[in-house]
Amino acid sequence: MLFTRKATAVWLFLTFERVLTAQIPLSSHTPSSFYPWVEHDLGQWDLDEGPAVNATGHLVFETANSLLQHWANTRHRIGHTIVPGTVPVGTVLYHGALTSPHLPTALDWVAVEPDHSTFFCKGPIETGCWHLTLTVTRPMKVLYFDGNSAAKLPEGTLDTQDLVAWSEMKPERVWNEEQRIKDLCKWGEKYGVNGFVSEIMICNFTSHMEIVSFLNLESIRTGTSTDPPPVTARHVLELMHSASWRENYPGETRIMLDFSGVVSFYDTALVPSLVQHRVGLDRWDHRVAGISPEDIERVQDRLAQALARPPATTSGIDWKTVLRVVVDRYASRLEFIQHLLNLTLDDGSIFDHAQQIQRQLRNVLLPYTVFAALPPNTSVTANATSLWAAPVFRECAVSQTASIASRGTTLTPSEHLLLQAVRETTHEICRVVTKMWASGMNLGVDAFYPPEQRPEVDHIYTLMGEWKEDVTQLISWLDWSVWVKCRPACGFEEMCYLPTWPFGFFRAPGAPPRAQWDSGSLWPDPNKGEWKRPQPKCIRRREPYSF
Repeated sequence: MLFTRKATAVWLFLTFERVLTAQIPLSSHTPSSFYPWVEHDLGQWDLDEGPAVNATGHLVFETANSLLQHWANTRHRIGHTIVPGTVPVGTVLYHGALTSPHLPTALDWVAVEPDHSTFFCKGPIETGCWHLTLTVTRPMKVLYFDGNSAAKLPEGTLDTQDLVAWSEMKPERVWNEEQRIKDLCKWGEKYGVNGFVSEIMICNFTSHMEIVSFLNLESIRTGTSTDPPPVTARHVLELMHSASWRENYPGETRIMLDFSGVVSFYDTALVPSLVQHRVGLDRWDHRVAGISPEDIERVQDRLAQALARPPATTSGIDWKTVLRVVVDRYASRLEFIQHLLNLTLDDGSIFDHAQQIQRQLRNVLLPYTVFAALPPNTSVTANATSLWAAPVFRECAVSQTASIASRGTTLTPSEHLLLQAVRETTHEICRVVTKMWASGMNLGVDAFYPPEQRPEVDHIYTLMGEWKEDVTQLISWLDWSVWVKCRPACGFEEMCYLPTWPFGFFRAPGAPPRAQWDSGSLWPDPNKGEWKRPQPKCIRRREPYSF
């Protein structure tokens, strides 16, 4: 049966090719995938060759895909990306911590949510506090640092800001926010930058913004900003709840990032010195510390180029959408396939279950399963090769990037980096999925091409074991935060929470901020447990609160 289908497929393919040559092409570039090129290019589409150990394309992909999303940047709090951006006209911003109805005269920060700014609105209970609402009157140029870059931690959350401000990391200045913002603003002045986004640190309150209101509010804090805040768990919960609105895609939409100016410390051409420092480490442990002075200079030069570049010189590609299309296409399907592979089965149901999974794999590859790609008639064995599936692998892998790659010289260096990141990511996804699908075809569990004799049960179990290992390794390698969720899902009176600075980790009463860690302290060791590797958990949204 397979031989007949194969012969028919080849005849139809050749006929279709002749028809195509008789048509007027839409462009002067003939798509290479219309021709039997695979026989001359098999090396690039080897289904058994995985990514290099030190490959970073998938890391560039996920960090870029997660920009301005609270969930992913809480999970991996040490940032590796700096991106120029703009706060659009009409954006409403908020500032607390005022003792009188006057604009701040010093450098200070604003929030995009009043739930955040009112948390810092301080003043005596008798007179309340002053809360400032502003609106942006002309596009405000900002620089965004990813990760949990507002966290004042010596473990690396401020590394990228330090490199911009001081050209070196200065962990002893973790709490010297005033000097950091002052030097950041001094650095950014020549590029017209008026803000830096961890929170939005504003360089000049009289530029780009005007006052909407000064309100004298009830104060939930008393005394000075250094006093312990007499806030309740309710205030903390509502602050976290407001942050959760921007947890996932599209993230914070009131800041428009310029992806054509992305600077990534995972860019091995730009920052080669960090490659050796990541060898053998999980992503949780990646740091910018260890970067060479030469690489720091290159990063600053690349930032300067991105900030000085006129918008008209970029390609116009919507990279945020390009990245998200890949996640939307594959995330839920890979997760579902993994779920099916984790079910417990018996001998009587194993064949039908393998066919179900094979159908799911076929769903993923459906737009790329060219009719000519079929295994030879003799390949229906447990040990068959899958070279015949290379055209499917190739079509899947290049589907998102082929048209972008053809633009070539119009891309900025940052766009070339993003293009390569998408290429490497889709290449590995399509390699693994095509390999799994082809092995199912070879064994005879594909309902579209049923074998004359049902495969042996032990061969099916072996296939399922290989599938499970393949998809588990792929999901681990991709490490998309979209898969990190509370399981089972939280109830209506709960919210899913990732442990984050500073909430959920309160110091023991009377203990200083950097008290010696011990098992009896409520303030955790930052190098251990859920603080080092945050895991989602359900917390209550009504009294009694708990973290």
